Amino acid sequence: MPLHPSARPLLNWCFGALLAFSSAGVFSQSTQDSARLQVSGPVRLQSGGVAAGMGAKDKEMTPEKGVRGRLETRETAEIRVREQGVLKRPAPEPTEFERYAGRLAAGGRLQLPGDPEPALSRFGANMLWSAEDQSGAEETLQVPDDYVLGPGDELQIDIWGSVDASLTLTVSRGGAIVLPRIGQVQVGGVRFGDVAKLLKQRTAQSFRQFDLSVSMGTLRSMRVFVTGFVQRPGLHMVPSLASLSHALAAAGGPTQIGSFRNVQLRRGGALIETVDLYELLLRGQSSVERRLQSGDVLHVPSVGPQVAVIGSVQSPAVFELKGGETVEDLLRMAGGFNPVADRETAVVLSLDRQVPVRELRWPKDLKSVLQAGEVLQVASLSGVQRAAMAQSKRVRVEGEVKRPGDYVLPAGATLRDALQAAGGLTAQAFPFGAELNREALRRQQVEHYDRALRELETEFARAAVTRKERIGPPADGESPKQTSEQLRLIERLRQVQPTGRLVMRLSPESTELPALALEDGDRLLVPARPQVVNVFGSVPNAGSFAHTADSYLGTYLARAGGMTRGGDATQMFVLRADGSVTSNRMLNSSWWKGHALEQLPALPGDTVFVPEELDRIKLSQELKDWAQILSSFGLGAVALKNLTQ
Repeated sequence: MPLHPSARPLLNWCFGALLAFSSAGVFSQSTQDSARLQVSGPVRLQSGGVAAGMGAKDKEMTPEKGVRGRLETRETAEIRVREQGVLKRPAPEPTEFERYAGRLAAGGRLQLPGDPEPALSRFGANMLWSAEDQSGAEETLQVPDDYVLGPGDELQIDIWGSVDASLTLTVSRGGAIVLPRIGQVQVGGVRFGDVAKLLKQRTAQSFRQFDLSVSMGTLRSMRVFVTGFVQRPGLHMVPSLASLSHALAAAGGPTQIGSFRNVQLRRGGALIETVDLYELLLRGQSSVERRLQSGDVLHVPSVGPQVAVIGSVQSPAVFELKGGETVEDLLRMAGGFNPVADRETAVVLSLDRQVPVRELRWPKDLKSVLQAGEVLQVASLSGVQRAAMAQSKRVRVEGEVKRPGDYVLPAGATLRDALQAAGGLTAQAFPFGAELNREALRRQQVEHYDRALRELETEFARAAVTRKERIGPPADGESPKQTSEQLRLIERLRQVQPTGRLVMRLSPESTELPALALEDGDRLLVPARPQVVNVFGSVPNAGSFAHTADSYLGTYLARAGGMTRGGDATQMFVLRADGSVTSNRMLNSSWWKGHALEQLPALPGDTVFVPEELDRIKLSQELKDWAQILSSFGLGAVALKNLTQ
């Protein structure tokens, strides 16, 4: 049935009223829930997916899509990442100074692709504000006796005896509660420690023989403004027992550029106190936990001058300066030295182009003061120790010493230091015959020795080809047998390897070694004094003969039967115990002249070697000179013996 025109205004008014009442009810319910839940401090999860403590007008739309494609608010985005009651907020973006200090602390460490940029966190950022859920904080707070009751506080009263009652009463706006059959009792402004006595006095006016106890139920909430550089500035509802840290926690704590050392508490427009949170974090001073009152304002200004402490300290971090802090104070803030720290020196890294680095020495410079932007770096002795170990020399000492073994000697140590570490020489030691083998020299000798053998082999092959191309018989009676002997000689030479011996050229009467610098891996062998002279090579009776004083090398050559017909007198040489070599070529001014070697005094440990005459064709004299091969490549007496077998 169509409506009468006069009824339309009435119908529109009814719909408007209904809409207004519905909106008012929703707003009222939302406000009550907000007031109730904001008591717990940080953001709480609501059934509708909206954070408590945030009204509809506080929502900020973000471009991020929600679970069902709806746009999320900043608050619901935080709620969505809750896990087991803990709010996991994204890590704050480090400041430029924190990145700078982080790069210095990393010290050039390898940065792999995808690794986060190194940054040094500021002191206290992860200690005080761990983003834990503060729900139910008022239930765990111990109510002190000096707590003053006010409107909204809940009292739990138990009475037993002549009358039994369990009452839960809320203090009214007028500051009163109503006891059944007793009447109204004014408790507003009364200390909690005195309220039980007051209630007993009033109850005793109506009853006898009873007892009574009072405890606190739900505490009233109060409004606190938190302003400045905090995560969530604005009005926050906190428990009436809340202290300064509770209010800061409700606001999410200072931001990366918020001060920890200059938090200002204002009441009634006046500055009541300036709080340094380092006192709480470093010394546990509860005096900074001042009790708040409704309407108080907490203001967190921007951070003050900052410095960093890195290196071998217990807790490297960025620290805020309040004024007057010394290096000693900063080290104390960083937890002091760790066990491997260098307790003698440190360096200060500055952005000053004139003096970018300066050294501090302990304890003289402990009272010095750092400037904003400077970084104190404490060195690690483990790194210094590793560097020292890298420069140390590992040496093996064997033979006629009192304590043979492996030793680690400092950089710059000499042969004499090695002998001293090994306890010195024994009475049977023969310093003239001491053998110092060096790995670096051995590798070099092996390389040159192989090259010399290849050149010798090439020379033999070239000579053989030249002879075959000649017309007629070889001039020197070349035979296949002679060529095969040359090849066998090359093979025997390849089987002998250089030892890396370093010839020290001592006097036969020496009683100590020279102060020769050691290298890592050196091997020192001090033999006993030998009693023989060896004769090898082209002699009828090669072997070892007892050494006698004031004898000559020719004496031992004669004992070996002298040279055979194939012996080459011009190439005969003697290998001394110290590794030095002397040949007839070196002693004679002319190539084919005399036997001066036989006139040399014989020394203990001498080895006389008579080479075979290879051929009479002109070969490379450098390669045919056995004495030079022996002295250049460190081939010892054992190698000579092997060559003659």
